[in-house]
Amino acid sequence: MESFGYLLHGFETACSGWNLLYSLVGVSFGMFVGVLPGLGPTAGTALLLPLTFGMQPVSAVIMLSGIYYGAMYGGTITSVLINVPGESASLITCMDGYPMARQGRAGTALGVAAIGSFIGGMIALAILILVGPIVASQALKFGPPEYFALVVVGLSLLIGLMGKSLLRGLIAALFGLTLAFVGMDPLTGSIRFAFGQENLEDGIEFVSLAMGLFGLSEIFMTAEENLNAQAAEIPKIQNMMPRREEWGPSLKAILRGSGIGVLLGLVPGTNSVIPTILSYSIEKKIAADPSRFGKGAIEGVAGPETANNAYAGAALIPLFTLGIPSSPSIAVLLGAFIMHGLTPGPTLMQRNPEFVWGVIASMFIGNAMLLVMNLPMANMWAQLTRVPFKIMLPNIMIIMILGAYSINNSLFDVGMMLVFGILGYFMKKAQFPLGPVLLTFVLGKILESSLMKSLTIFNGNFLGFFQRPISATLLIIAITIIVVSIYLGSKDKGIEGDSEI
Repeated sequence: MESFGYLLHGFETACSGWNLLYSLVGVSFGMFVGVLPGLGPTAGTALLLPLTFGMQPVSAVIMLSGIYYGAMYGGTITSVLINVPGESASLITCMDGYPMARQGRAGTALGVAAIGSFIGGMIALAILILVGPIVASQALKFGPPEYFALVVVGLSLLIGLMGKSLLRGLIAALFGLTLAFVGMDPLTGSIRFAFGQENLEDGIEFVSLAMGLFGLSEIFMTAEENLNAQAAEIPKIQNMMPRREEWGPSLKAILRGSGIGVLLGLVPGTNSVIPTILSYSIEKKIAADPSRFGKGAIEGVAGPETANNAYAGAALIPLFTLGIPSSPSIAVLLGAFIMHGLTPGPTLMQRNPEFVWGVIASMFIGNAMLLVMNLPMANMWAQLTRVPFKIMLPNIMIIMILGAYSINNSLFDVGMMLVFGILGYFMKKAQFPLGPVLLTFVLGKILESSLMKSLTIFNGNFLGFFQRPISATLLIIAITIIVVSIYLGSKDKGIEGDSEI
């Protein structure tokens, strides 16, 4: 009951004039970013991160989190209407959403996606309210060894779930970890890897890295592929409610998607693509007629879209309670917390309850705003897909350059953004995942600090980690994940080799 009391105070904070406006700006920009193919929630959040300087912390995070979950909604529109996912998590929606649009049921696909997204988001927020304080109180018992082991589990999951190439995922993770070590050593104060550059003595600027790797590289890729592309024909959107006989299967898929999204959102190292794939696979497996999938099955839209948004809400639990980001988008939010002098973790709910509960309450309001934006205003958002990318490109570039410069009023930060943008572009071309770079960059200092403190406690004996029940269990889980990933990867290669022979 104490949590509900805090939530009521949170609504008082979230409903104040400016915060309500920031929530509307955030979800609107999130929808805009989601509708534009190629940007996605991480790039959108990174784009507006510099604009939050000078804002109150609660207002800044309300706006940025609105962009995050708003982009999840917006990505559905292009997936259904023109078979182009607005962001990676909406890729699965194309499989049945676009066939529904071709059957004249684009409105129904968008309607059930919006309803599922709303329900999934609300369920995730309810879990956050109930579970968050409990996890935070238990996390207070964590010492440096437990934090080190938890971060290792998250990183092992991140690498293990790379899919196409474990080696590429590992290289990307190690690259991000190397970037985290640039600047002053937090324990000794010595300067590392700065190469005589004064601008690097405090480390690499997070905003420049995030905007370059995710924002600028996506713009380069989209410009290469779609700069002169013609606007696609947009199907007419009408009849947004499912038929009477479709409500039952749709609601069951929505509930299953909510459970999948919430569970995977709690796991550091995952991303929003995984729950959508898992949800789609389960819906197809338990369907009475699996052959309908890929031809316009409504459950193939309802389940994954719900899982996507349930994941977005549940991913905030490890951020608020443990200070550990579970995805690149959450890593950008973590960067916003740190920029505004807040440290996510077990003590955040105790020391800054107005901030935490204000952000949570704003998400209830933001989800309600998005439901309105998606149902009666779907036709309006669909028209954005008709704006040529070559018109948007220069405007987005100007915003990014101004944002990078405004961090420290330094052209060096703009240059770093451009360098990471070019680097991110070539990494994408070579099929290296970018998520591990940003996550290990954010987690690098936590990993280093907790490791050094733990080794001090254990007098330099690494086996001390295995003498504490929690850290030992977590490290065994991490080792198991890596071993299984290597085994499965080698097995897949063996199968491919046999097929070639």
